[in-house]
Amino acid sequence: MEVSERADGENVLDLSRLSLESLTLDNVSEERKRETQQLFLTYNRFTVLPASVSHFSNLRFLDISSNGLAFICEDILRLTKLKTLVAKNNRLDESSLPKDFGTMSLEVLNFSGNRFEEVPSQCLELQSLQSLSLGGNRLRTIPAEIENLTSLELLYLGGNSIATIPPELANLPHLSYLVLCDNNIQSIPPQLAQLHSLRSLSLHNNLLTYLPREILSLVQLQELSLRGNPLVVRFVKDMTYDPPSLLELAGRTIKSRNVPYTPWELPGNLVRYLDLASKCPNPKCGGVYFDSCVRHIKFVDFCGKYRLPLMHYLCSPECTSPCSSNPQSDADSEDEFSVPAHRMQKVLLG
Repeated sequence: MEVSERADGENVLDLSRLSLESLTLDNVSEERKRETQQLFLTYNRFTVLPASVSHFSNLRFLDISSNGLAFICEDILRLTKLKTLVAKNNRLDESSLPKDFGTMSLEVLNFSGNRFEEVPSQCLELQSLQSLSLGGNRLRTIPAEIENLTSLELLYLGGNSIATIPPELANLPHLSYLVLCDNNIQSIPPQLAQLHSLRSLSLHNNLLTYLPREILSLVQLQELSLRGNPLVVRFVKDMTYDPPSLLELAGRTIKSRNVPYTPWELPGNLVRYLDLASKCPNPKCGGVYFDSCVRHIKFVDFCGKYRLPLMHYLCSPECTSPCSSNPQSDADSEDEFSVPAHRMQKVLLG
């Protein structure tokens, strides 16, 4: 075993590619165990995380990728200073983690290339987590509880079988990098416009035929990857329209005619409902809508170079903007929907 020391003073112990099936530390002094902050155990034959790793009391970084790892023992909980755990390309699944794994102080967790069919519930309890990678697994859904990871800055879920994105994903205030490529995603929830810190959004190789127009509200977005989606070559022409309910019709009348009301005159649920009114985007219409609206595809210029189909909502079938009658006309790119060139630095379509 060779211990090397990096220029920044962190002690590194690299025991990779030694065909190890167990980890004995008879030749490692107690001082070395205390000083080691980074431990590499990649490309060995561990099926269970060795319990002896707990002897590295000051360990901050642990990489045990590319083993046959199927189980992480509870001894990992004794690594109270561990910040980064990398366990790529193993055989981990939902039953592989200790029950109290979520109590750790991890900031970076990489479980890419494993066998997870669901995001482990323990991972959703890691309050300090800043980076979560679960690419190349067997995930079918993103749990709504993802919103609990309020410190998250990077979320990598590419290469799974995810079909939908929960709106709760928009409740991550610090999320800067979101990778959802190589999945089965058909639509993007407009709530993602609340990700005000988002800088990069990877959506290539999905089933997208349009984007919600709200995506233009992502003021920090600099990279958008869309290649390999149907929206590059075609778009949805026919959209369904559900007639508005009596509640919606009454709410539209109150809002469009500015009927005065006070919170103590109406039940609380009606007041909250009225506060959810969305303004019709047609500049020639002063209407509003709540749950029922007409959906059209609107082509919008990105940086004056790319034209993308964005979802466009109107309050009623009679309320048609110029772009809805002829979605491919050159007149449908209005200034209010264009993206300044300095905003979007990279749009990948092919």
